[in-house]
Amino acid sequence: MTTAILALDQGTTNSKAVLVSTTGDILSRGSSPVGIAHPQPGWVEQSPERIWASVQEAIAACLANGPTVEIAGLAISNQRESVTIWDAETGKPLGPVISWQCRRSAPACAELNAAGHSARVQALTGLPIDPMFPGPKMKWLLDRAPAGRPVRLGTIDSWLIHCLTDGAVHACDASNAARSQLYDLNRQVWSDELCDLFGVPKSALPQVRDSAALFGETRNVPGLADGIPITAAIGDSHAALFGHGAFSPGDGKVTFGTGSSIMTTLPRFIAPELGITTTIAWSIDGQPTYAFEGNILVSAAALPWMTEILGLADIQALVDLAATAAPAGPGFVPAFVGLGAPYWHADARALFSGITFNTTRAQMARAVTDSMAFQVHDVFKAMSAQSPAPLGRLYADGGPSQNTFLMQCVADTLDHELIQCDAPEASALGAAYLAGLSLGIWPDLAAIAALPRPRTALAPRPTDATERLHVWQDAIFRSTVPTTSTMGE
Repeated sequence: MTTAILALDQGTTNSKAVLVSTTGDILSRGSSPVGIAHPQPGWVEQSPERIWASVQEAIAACLANGPTVEIAGLAISNQRESVTIWDAETGKPLGPVISWQCRRSAPACAELNAAGHSARVQALTGLPIDPMFPGPKMKWLLDRAPAGRPVRLGTIDSWLIHCLTDGAVHACDASNAARSQLYDLNRQVWSDELCDLFGVPKSALPQVRDSAALFGETRNVPGLADGIPITAAIGDSHAALFGHGAFSPGDGKVTFGTGSSIMTTLPRFIAPELGITTTIAWSIDGQPTYAFEGNILVSAAALPWMTEILGLADIQALVDLAATAAPAGPGFVPAFVGLGAPYWHADARALFSGITFNTTRAQMARAVTDSMAFQVHDVFKAMSAQSPAPLGRLYADGGPSQNTFLMQCVADTLDHELIQCDAPEASALGAAYLAGLSLGIWPDLAAIAALPRPRTALAPRPTDATERLHVWQDAIFRSTVPTTSTMGE
């Protein structure tokens, strides 16, 4: 019987399950959607029960669609910075999953920044104080949990490990811990100082383990045998970097999805500046690999929005229209929930800038598609200025990465070769490779780097990107300037 690894990729909009063979080939896929709620402007949340149900549905679809296999191990990649809370005794959720996109903790973050905590927090965690990160969101959940009950707090990997082990294990991996804003990156421990600052009891947090480690065994999971070892867990963006084999300092990737993540591998921990963050990419045998990262809050999520606004049939029609645009045009900033890296402006809002009577529908479409490339450009520029090694191979993954027009725009804007990867399951594959490393299926990183990966290199071309960037920079400025009303004066 064929041996395989079952990799789960729990994302913002859907959960995927992928069977990966010992040769690195995908044998089967399954997916299931996850709903998103917006109970107030700027608030984004999900149901922890629905996330777990969608994972079970994805597993069922994957196993039904594939060959009969012996599952040697299970791997998890997950949406990061989203957190939830559950009862430590009953295992029942005590609140929603507060999404990484949610801005409900903005007032708390503003107070912490105003009190002068930003520099210290960034020195310990590599992260700015921003509503994207979990610390203040955990406090929000705690304040609304039933009093007197023992609770568990965790990122989505820890919630899934809890569910997969029927409540036996409360653990997460180092990459997810590194995004919590409660984890000391240098000492690799939950920080008493940070837990006190954010008001989160360390006793409620999961045990931190290597990304390639034993996280327990399956128990009472529909469709799966008991006793399957969970041998890897890692944040989805980190998993994609690992899946590409970007193991050399300076190698990086761009993941395009609802938002985008740009990540480049570092030779050591470096405190970030210029609006980017430092994180643990993964941890193996107690040794962390660090990376620079820039998190873009809204990237491809702007495409369906603009498609509907223009009354087009689908996103491909929007991209086709954008490709016909005349060189000059307006700028568009997709700050629907504020701006992430490298600006970190929670109060910024989306806008078009520079519209005239001559502006066409095609130019508006192009402004939206260009915003994906321009946000990557600004992060890439900040990383280049701080990286101790020249930025090298840059891979692209995620659904939009399969569109050559969009990716060519990115290469042109960066003036840097972009490697387009035929890997829509890059995060799941990265998690599977880590699980295989734990299990001894692949002996080392060199064996993983040697696995076949279909790729297309896109060289940058001469364009009018400089002029478009000027328009973009003006639009960024306008989106971050506070507006004041003169009505009634």
